[in-house]
Amino acid sequence: MSSANPPGPSSARRFPLADALRLGRPSDIWFKPALSVVVAVAPPNLTLLALGRLDLAMYTMAGSLCALYAHSRPYAARARVLARVVAGMLGGLAVALVTASLTTNAAVLVTVGALLAAAQKTLCDATRVGPPGHVVLAFVSSASLFVPQSLGQVPGHLALGAAAGAWAWAVGMAPGLVRPHGPERRATAHALNAAAVSAAAPDDPRARAAAAAAVHTAWTSLLSTGARSAPRRALERLVVRAEVALAAPTGTDPERLRGWARDLSGTGPVPSPDGLGAAADELLGVDAALAHGEPPLLRRLRPLAPIALRTALGCALAGYVSLALGVGRPYWALVTAASLYQANVTLTWSRGVQRVTGNLLGVAAFALLVPLAHAGPAALVLCCLALNFGAEALIGRNYWLGSVCVTPMALLITEFAHVQRPGELMTDRVLDTLVGALVGFAAAVAVTNRRAGDRIEDALASLGRAQERAAGLLAEEGPPPGELESARRGLSAAVVHLRSTADTAAGEWWRRALPEERVMRAEQAGHRTLAATVRRQGLHCWEDARA
Repeated sequence: MSSANPPGPSSARRFPLADALRLGRPSDIWFKPALSVVVAVAPPNLTLLALGRLDLAMYTMAGSLCALYAHSRPYAARARVLARVVAGMLGGLAVALVTASLTTNAAVLVTVGALLAAAQKTLCDATRVGPPGHVVLAFVSSASLFVPQSLGQVPGHLALGAAAGAWAWAVGMAPGLVRPHGPERRATAHALNAAAVSAAAPDDPRARAAAAAAVHTAWTSLLSTGARSAPRRALERLVVRAEVALAAPTGTDPERLRGWARDLSGTGPVPSPDGLGAAADELLGVDAALAHGEPPLLRRLRPLAPIALRTALGCALAGYVSLALGVGRPYWALVTAASLYQANVTLTWSRGVQRVTGNLLGVAAFALLVPLAHAGPAALVLCCLALNFGAEALIGRNYWLGSVCVTPMALLITEFAHVQRPGELMTDRVLDTLVGALVGFAAAVAVTNRRAGDRIEDALASLGRAQERAAGLLAEEGPPPGELESARRGLSAAVVHLRSTADTAAGEWWRRALPEERVMRAEQAGHRTLAATVRRQGLHCWEDARA
């Protein structure tokens, strides 16, 4: 969080090198995307190997890599998201292949690649697809632009991608046969653990904000479909318990929350919290929450205009500079630039440090692996499968660590068509990494996001309206059924949105001073009103649950 008196536009900013490279804890489901991508990639690649057509592997990999997405989504929602990802992947691939068949002008190809990357970034952010976001889509479409192509080959190549995409969809959905409520259980466990941390440190605003965000995420997961089975209803009641802990931290037993979170691992029955009584029926308010729905896509796209412009400009300039330097694969510079862009400049800088570090180490790893990969086509395919697994297993700890596996995998994929000269590949990759990172970051600094402060004002106003509505209902003797719950849900979302907006704006380098005191006071008032609504709805502190 920024200081109380943030520096003005001319002040120097600290470059957080150590923080950018620090390793975090692995995701609790790190093995799922790692195994999924191997299962999705292996059958198509091994089939092409048996047919002697590894040159077609890049088209099947376009579909196979869709298995990386939506692992945190409930399965009903995952089915929709994966289908959209496959459609988006095929759409980008189609544009790239048609363009490649119509022109070989490198500047035109770079321009199309930059525009595609900007569109992919914007749509992924607006729809909150989640990791790996636009990077995999941009990698596939940009690389496809520079593959020699005829218009008559395009339908067949797209058919290969579609077949592999259908297989990836099936791979992504398969775990639901064994653990149908796994994603919702994990989201609920995270909410309970975050609420336990907040209850153990009730004066820590960061812990409280993190707990509120985790609870909001859990509700988003549970309400992503209308189907409400008995296990889902039990999970809803556990999320209610996390909300009660936020409202009454001094009366909460954190260990009990953690115990429920532990019980949600595996496939055992969902624990049933006691003490909720009939009051939980109003607090759950699922019907009211389902009625709100998502804001229109256009409204979600509008705030992302600066990020889209940064992506388009940075990717295009990186590709042009790479061409000017005579590098044979300018799409590597383009994809490096595309991978940098995050919610603000500070996060973009950190991603740049991670990308350069991981790519340089990955080039060194490629030098060690290339003798093994050149032992034959089967060895090449197996090396790529191992690197696929390693990338997804490690990237959750830090982006640079996963890039150590992604980089040699990308280099080896270029050899599916024919063996390349390792020295030339490594030189091009190092140059394109440095060009993409430097030019891409320069574009992020040049394209300012001065409206970030305005969005804080909008978020403050939205929170004020939500709080006024909730306070008005609290003042009534008997508010209409469901109204108080609907107001509480709106207020909770407004508090989370304000914190997210403030954090994003704080990471922009060239901006006016932020109203941090007002944000802090608004958050505190919002949490107090939320606590009052929970108490009004008949749910009190932990001792009441034991009575």
